[in-house]
Amino acid sequence: SQDRRRKSAFISTLAYQLAEHLPALKDPVAQAIRNKPLLFRKNLRVQMEALILAPLRQAAVQSKVPGVVLVDGVDECEAEQYLDTHASPRAGESIGRTKDEDQLEILEVLREAAQDPAFPFRIVIASRPERVFREFFNDESQKSSFAPPLILDERYNPSADIALFLQAKFGEIRRRYKLSPSWPSPEILAILLDQASGQFIYAATVIQYITVSRQGNPHTLLDGVLKVKPTSPGANPFSHLDAIYTHILQSAPNPILAVKWLWIIKGGLPSVYMNLFGWIDSDPAAYLVNSLLQTEEGDAEYVLGDLHSLINVPPSDTVEKPYRPYHKSLYDFLGNENRCGPIYVADMECAEFLWVS
Repeated sequence: SQDRRRKSAFISTLAYQLAEHLPALKDPVAQAIRNKPLLFRKNLRVQMEALILAPLRQAAVQSKVPGVVLVDGVDECEAEQYLDTHASPRAGESIGRTKDEDQLEILEVLREAAQDPAFPFRIVIASRPERVFREFFNDESQKSSFAPPLILDERYNPSADIALFLQAKFGEIRRRYKLSPSWPSPEILAILLDQASGQFIYAATVIQYITVSRQGNPHTLLDGVLKVKPTSPGANPFSHLDAIYTHILQSAPNPILAVKWLWIIKGGLPSVYMNLFGWIDSDPAAYLVNSLLQTEEGDAEYVLGDLHSLINVPPSDTVEKPYRPYHKSLYDFLGNENRCGPIYVADMECAEFLWVS
């Protein structure tokens, strides 16, 4: 949801979770909110001090077992929708913050908290190694603050986890369709593991496609997956993932139209940051997107009906649930013309479609 991909609720969420696990913090946190009702509009440093560090000092929390705060997905934090007070090249103007600035602010606030004697926790941050993270953790002046990074690459054998996942999921499919215990063969599993190239999302997408697609039975769908070949194997580490995304999108009646819908569902255009639904506090309900884009009733099912392995499509009779793409890598793929090739949709095409709709 939009609230989960912005920094604004981060400290308050962390304070809530700490208070849930450490009851001694509940009263100090509640008192801090009563004293400063506008606290949630302050920057993260002010919130961290008022909602977490000051209550920890007041409660004098001591733990015999070191606690750990796990923070995942900071690389997916997007910039706030408001303009910041940074001075722009022209005096008197303001410029919008970038997501890198918001991500860096989160990292700096966490580092300062970890260095505070009142904060009795270690902090583990899980993220893709984007530039802002590499520069932050490679800062020589702060090296002593950090434990060595753990890079989850091929040295940590992700294929073993992916193999367990595939075996479990194919077991579910066999039981559902009463298939032979020998399906799929060990050779086919080995091929899928090789094509995953350590990317869990590839295996998850293949299983989701075989489970929900309307294009055939599990045997036919798996055979189709095995026949999908990347256009430039070896040149792109995501080549097999790109190939399966292309295969699924091209199974739609109108792939280009489907891609346009996917961009509007996200709330933006391929390479221009904007949020069509920024006035809503959460992701827009699917019915709202349908009302905006449909020219005739049933268009949504026509466009997205074959893409249930890429995006969670709520039942047509619900009015509150939003569309939910399963993984950020889908939009990484769609936003790169070199990766998605013939189904790439440029900004102008998407804008024209939205304007006509």
